[in-house]
Amino acid sequence: MATTKSKLMTGLMAAGIVLAGIGSAAADPIRIGIANFGEHPPLNAAIAGFKAALAENGFVEGKDVVYTESHTNFDASLVPQMIAKLQAEQPKLVYTVTTPVSQIAKKALAGSGIPVIFTAVTDPVAAKLVPSRESGDDGITGATDSQDMAAVFAFTKKLLPNAKRLGLPYNPGEANDVALLESVRKIAPEQGFEVVEVGVDNLNDIQQRITSLSGKVDVIYGPTSNMIQPAIAAVASAARQSGIPVVNAVDTAVREGFVPASFAVNYEQVGKNAGKIAAEVLKGKDPKSIAPVFPAYEDHQALISKKAMAAFGVEIPASLADCNCIVE
Repeated sequence: MATTKSKLMTGLMAAGIVLAGIGSAAADPIRIGIANFGEHPPLNAAIAGFKAALAENGFVEGKDVVYTESHTNFDASLVPQMIAKLQAEQPKLVYTVTTPVSQIAKKALAGSGIPVIFTAVTDPVAAKLVPSRESGDDGITGATDSQDMAAVFAFTKKLLPNAKRLGLPYNPGEANDVALLESVRKIAPEQGFEVVEVGVDNLNDIQQRITSLSGKVDVIYGPTSNMIQPAIAAVASAARQSGIPVVNAVDTAVREGFVPASFAVNYEQVGKNAGKIAAEVLKGKDPKSIAPVFPAYEDHQALISKKAMAAFGVEIPASLADCNCIVE
């Protein structure tokens, strides 16, 4: 009898150990790979927003989910290697930041069963990430940073009422930039601007290309470009020397006092939009059935730097004096 009881107890203990092991395995956190193009405040904000939205939807970092973050310091040639390393960890999902990274990830992870959620992509249709604004593609969808360009130009007119010629530096080799250029060509004339384009495909050429706009434009718009934004200090310096005020697509340089103004998308909110999508995908929804999210008008914010406006020799119009958008 004792022997039978002993065997029964041993069996129950063994079963308990097995069940405990199963419970432990089930509690293992989900792994998510984050593929960023490079360290830059808006892109970092998009990552912070992504994590915050996932936490709000039941995926708490360190408990329910763990992240492997990587970037290539804006070197596109290293992106395939970065994606391969993240894939080797067999994540449940990969979050890609910027168009070049997202394009490479889409190709590299096709058929792998690892969904891709993108962000900081201006035009996912032009970039061939999704077939339309109404649908994701096989294994991929996300949130864009596409700005309301009509609103950008309306703000620019308020800031610089006499401006008529707008300079647009862009990278001819980046799908985001080309798509934005097409949009600007259509919308700017409706807002009273003539567009003067200048291609920049090398960081070393920025000073020369921006200086070439001297006498040709009344204002320069700094787009959400992976070529222009990391070098916005150089753009602003060359523009200031040429006496051309800058309205930027990102507010960081305005807060730092070397760009006069911005009308910017909130990148933390863009990241949150992507995080909400990621939560849906992790809960079983097909990315193809989820349309990419575009920022609403209220996801934008104007900002004016008193210091930079003075450095560029421009006065803040009385109509904007009470905008609650002026920083020292």
